[in-house]
Amino acid sequence: QTAPAVRAALGEEFGYEPGTLVTGKMAAALKEIGFDDVFDTNFAADLTIIEEGNELLSRIKDAFTGKGAVLPMITSCSPGWIKYIEHTWPKELDHLSTCKSPHMMLGALIKTYYADKLGIDPKNIFVVSVMPCTAKKFEITRPEMYNNGLPNVDAVLTTRELARMIKDSGIDFKSLDNMTFDSPLGLSSGAA
Repeated sequence: QTAPAVRAALGEEFGYEPGTLVTGKMAAALKEIGFDDVFDTNFAADLTIIEEGNELLSRIKDAFTGKGAVLPMITSCSPGWIKYIEHTWPKELDHLSTCKSPHMMLGALIKTYYADKLGIDPKNIFVVSVMPCTAKKFEITRPEMYNNGLPNVDAVLTTRELARMIKDSGIDFKSLDNMTFDSPLGLSSGAA
């Protein structure tokens, strides 16, 4: 799975103007490297927004009915932010949303829903996230990011690490035909 920022930064490594979207070439390169399925983390960003929205509405309802809701609610999408709060403001942890970050949410879906639909044992699925933030590498090691003894995401690559993999594989990035993300976990609104 790839984060939205990757498609806007990866092209620079291959001579494109900064900010050029190379989504289709990126998907093609990942397939060429040998990934079986390529998904868009935006799919889970849509889910995260829905889940965080439901959690916020629940907290607001609890506040109005006197159940002691903790507000404001703050997103939990950034592991760097989470670590900062844990170390600097631990008394404020209850303000964080209980949702996993989008790439962790998608990893969990791949190893449950997707594995079930394809009849694959989740132990045989290796989920790689391509992310712009090195804090995502730490995030996958957190104990709450495991389900049924399996990590939601097995490895994280940065944008530059992916570029190096593409180059080391001898792929001519600029000559690749554009491909799309795989369905259904590659569909998204892009508006999350």
